[in-house]
Amino acid sequence: LSPRTSSAFSLVHPHRATQLPLQIPQQLSHNANAKSWLSRARDSLIHTIWRFPTHTALTKANGKASTVARPPPTLLARYGGDLVLRFEINSIDEAEALAQAINVLFLDVWEFTTDWVDIRLSKDVVPSLLGLLPPSLQHAHTPLMHDLAQAIFESYPSFTFLDPSTPPQEPSRSFSPDLRPPTDETNVFFRDYQPLSVIVPWMHLLRSLFPTHVRMISIGVSYEGRDIPALRVGVHPTNSEQPVSSRKTIIIAGGSHAREWISTSSVNYVAYSFITTYGKSKSMTKLLENYDWVFIPTLNPDGYLYTWENDRLWRKNRQQTALRFCKGLDLDRAYGFEWDNESSKNNPCSESFSGESPFEAVESRRFANWVRNETENNNVEFAGFLDFHSYSQQVLYPYSYSCTSSPPSLENLEELAIGLAKAIRVTNGEKYGVTSACEGSVMTTPNKKRTQSHSERSKTEKRLWPRMETGGGSALDWFYHELKVSYAYQIKLRDTGSYGFLLPSKNILPTGKEAFKAVEYFGEYLMGNKGIEKSETEPSVNDGAGIPRSKGVITEEEDWMVVKQELEDDLEKEVVANWELRRRRRK
Repeated sequence: LSPRTSSAFSLVHPHRATQLPLQIPQQLSHNANAKSWLSRARDSLIHTIWRFPTHTALTKANGKASTVARPPPTLLARYGGDLVLRFEINSIDEAEALAQAINVLFLDVWEFTTDWVDIRLSKDVVPSLLGLLPPSLQHAHTPLMHDLAQAIFESYPSFTFLDPSTPPQEPSRSFSPDLRPPTDETNVFFRDYQPLSVIVPWMHLLRSLFPTHVRMISIGVSYEGRDIPALRVGVHPTNSEQPVSSRKTIIIAGGSHAREWISTSSVNYVAYSFITTYGKSKSMTKLLENYDWVFIPTLNPDGYLYTWENDRLWRKNRQQTALRFCKGLDLDRAYGFEWDNESSKNNPCSESFSGESPFEAVESRRFANWVRNETENNNVEFAGFLDFHSYSQQVLYPYSYSCTSSPPSLENLEELAIGLAKAIRVTNGEKYGVTSACEGSVMTTPNKKRTQSHSERSKTEKRLWPRMETGGGSALDWFYHELKVSYAYQIKLRDTGSYGFLLPSKNILPTGKEAFKAVEYFGEYLMGNKGIEKSETEPSVNDGAGIPRSKGVITEEEDWMVVKQELEDDLEKEVVANWELRRRRRK
């Protein structure tokens, strides 16, 4: 399914992107300064036949920045005056002041961790924001993106803003005697982010190509009437001698927040990897025989489509609220467990607006109804739930609503979470933090001064800082507490702020591989293998890139020691120290 030939790509812009004059290689022209009409005709003919790339195409292919296409006027008009600032917070007073200023000015909080807060705002609003902050925060911020419109423009595929009247051209390639395509071009689908109008036919295609273990299903219907598509992947061995037991199922979901495109592409990549390695890898075949895997690329199809056609940074769904000019509810704050709208009930314009009642968000309600129907009527037992988001590179476990309440199976959740982080790191070397969903979004500080050493701080009781947004009503907590799913996680994918939600498309494959290894480890762990029993000769995912695999069988104690040592070597000592500290306190 090639984006170049698909008529599904309907997103165009009335203004053409900046087109540079065609530049023919120097050796093809006798006199560049005084070309005759004959030489110009010859050059044009050569370009048409051999498809020499334009300077813009050469620049993109070679990764050089000598010439960069500029965003069209509409993107400049919408985002040209915006920027993203990162604030470093050092005290509770600073955190409270920043949280209050965000609520007063209705600012868009991109992400927040134990160390920083990223905020998108108009350049004109910066003086007003700084005026509401204490003197210590006046210079405690740095810009992450100086040209937000350019970053947004580059996150779209290159064909997005082309004039529809322009005939499509073959992608340009430099000459090579080797006819085999480069490794990263073997799967065109993952070369760029894809719109919903391409994702759905692609899912149907996978269903048609692999009918033995792939089914196309619908989770429900969105607010605007679109199906919420999903792929159900699994093999049901028939054995009439054994009684039929409940089918264990694992959900891999993404796209609850529309602008987090990398979460959608990663779910697609994991689904593709599972589907195409069935029968080629013993461990993957076993996973599909023991579990059903439900892959949901986007739980928010309306919002996702809106990010392609109108606002790239849209987060919520497209549901109407009490305020006509403020649409949308936050799907990940709309579930029934510990639902809390106190922080946003008077502000439907808030990016984390949870509605007037639990499950008011249509997509969250339909998803929950589908899940309950599966368990009550279709003999399904949900064994795991992985919810992909971006960004900040964290593996988060329950609870999200409270940092003072601990889940009953905390040690098991922490053990698997650290294993997931390890599986990601050994893939491409990316480090993911591990903590509870609440602590991942709440800054903490010791009662003593910040000049304490690390060992002193670890011995000091921590107290919580203000939250930038509510954590109640999350899908993570609902699955774990209400549905009794023993292993539920939210994984925040790349990156840590350099691009934020506008992660360049070159990150699709490496992030997808990291997600795949994490999901594979997840399944192995649930089968009791702790994610480490691998065959030495098993093939890698068929995208042409090998992925390191462990050899032999390691005991649980040895595996834990390896994990702990590697985490310490990669400056993750604080994660391990906090984990051990909580274990001692519980004893």
